[in-house]
Amino acid sequence: MVLLGFHASHEQISPSRLLRDVQRAEAAGFDGAMCSDHLAPWSLRQGHSGFALSWLGAALATTTFPIGVVNAPGQRYHPVVVAQAFATLEEMHPGRFWAALGSGENMNEHVTGDPWPDKATRTARLGEAVTVIRRLLAGEEVSHEGLVRAHRARVWSRPATPPPLLATAVSAETAAWAAGWADGLVTVAQEPAALRAVVDAYRGAGGRGPLALQVHVSLAEDDAAAYALAVDQWRNAVVPQPQSWDLEQPEDFDVAARELAADEASAPTEASAPTDASAPTEASAPTEASDAVVNEAALRAAVLVDHDVTSLARRLADLAAIGFDRLYLHHVAQDNDPFLAAAPRLLAEIRRLA
Repeated sequence: MVLLGFHASHEQISPSRLLRDVQRAEAAGFDGAMCSDHLAPWSLRQGHSGFALSWLGAALATTTFPIGVVNAPGQRYHPVVVAQAFATLEEMHPGRFWAALGSGENMNEHVTGDPWPDKATRTARLGEAVTVIRRLLAGEEVSHEGLVRAHRARVWSRPATPPPLLATAVSAETAAWAAGWADGLVTVAQEPAALRAVVDAYRGAGGRGPLALQVHVSLAEDDAAAYALAVDQWRNAVVPQPQSWDLEQPEDFDVAARELAADEASAPTEASAPTDASAPTEASAPTEASDAVVNEAALRAAVLVDHDVTSLARRLADLAAIGFDRLYLHHVAQDNDPFLAAAPRLLAEIRRLA
């Protein structure tokens, strides 16, 4: 049976309201939850970014299901501090906490004033950070000199069993690399062929543990409303990697999304091509923002836009069938009440299909 989880988006919702959302998600029938760990939102329209490690203490204390976090140790977070935080959460809530570790994004890491490394360096730094964290969780005294540094560090309050440390990966190459150390893998929805490549690379390299997929969804009373919600709150999804890893400010994502739409609109097309009135087009969503223009096809590829619970459930079950043990659903709204009201039906339908 596929685990169906709720994704708590700190970038969009205040910590107090997000705490209520995760409590309601458990009541609605979700099997678990995960959350982001950002210092900045993706867009000015989102406008939040609570401190995930503080929030997790409250979330775990007021729910009973497992909750994980995506974390990037190495620059903004020193791995010794990360190890202490993880140890405390797992010691207080045994068997319910997990973390997925990644190499991070410049939007969160630039605040240290250190240079933003290239991808190869970030990957190597993550590997060193994972080694330091694992040794500390095992009770060792750790000194380390490299891309990260530690001096005679110890974590004194530790759980009986260390929490699982999963990896994050978007590409097959990173997934294969992570198979050497991770207790599982978390990736984000993309084209099915790309997802199959990630799954095959991780399992083919001997990767163990669960495979989890985070899926962005937008569910509303009709297609226009669901699409408008995606444009307003998750237009950043059209900015591809590696560009999205390197941008610095929320404003940069808004500009990049607009520029990508302009580039697409100005691209030459064949005059004789037939017109399909139902095909996605670059459109301006009905929001107050004058720059709310995105590439509609790209946004619909990144966010499952739907107005029918059965249709959305079928699309999610198809993604699970690629080889995922867990699906974490991120509804891209700031107000999750309508989605959580629909969640019992949606979850039941996914479970029936999957």
